[in-house]
Amino acid sequence: MNFLLENWYLVLTAVLSGGLLLWPALAKGGAAGAVEPAEAVRLINREKAVLIDVCEAEEYAAGHAQGARSIPLNTLEGHKQLPSNKALPIVVMCQSGARAARAAGMLRKLGYEKARPLAGGLKAWREANLPTERSAG
Repeated sequence: MNFLLENWYLVLTAVLSGGLLLWPALAKGGAAGAVEPAEAVRLINREKAVLIDVCEAEEYAAGHAQGARSIPLNTLEGHKQLPSNKALPIVVMCQSGARAARAAGMLRKLGYEKARPLAGGLKAWREANLPTERSAG
């Protein structure tokens, strides 16, 4: 105990360096249970996950992940494009991941227990060089 008190600066340095090492993981994942783009692709290909984009219609039209269903966050509850099979995995995305985290929480409350947000949103999707498209119009 005496060592800790006499060398408080060493303890502080160790705690700060540990925090800085953990920061990227905490900042990127953000939402509990968030999936990285590669994991999202695996879920879509192997487990028939449904990709839902909760951006507003204008944002969706400007660019979205290929094959994503457009269901704006404010229309999520009871939307006709939600899968009827609540056991299917759902990957929810938006521009940055913040709205997707809220939407995934809402979907879990509606019984979609496998709803998970995409970490980093459309930005991370594009950085992973995954296909995007624009809506006609």
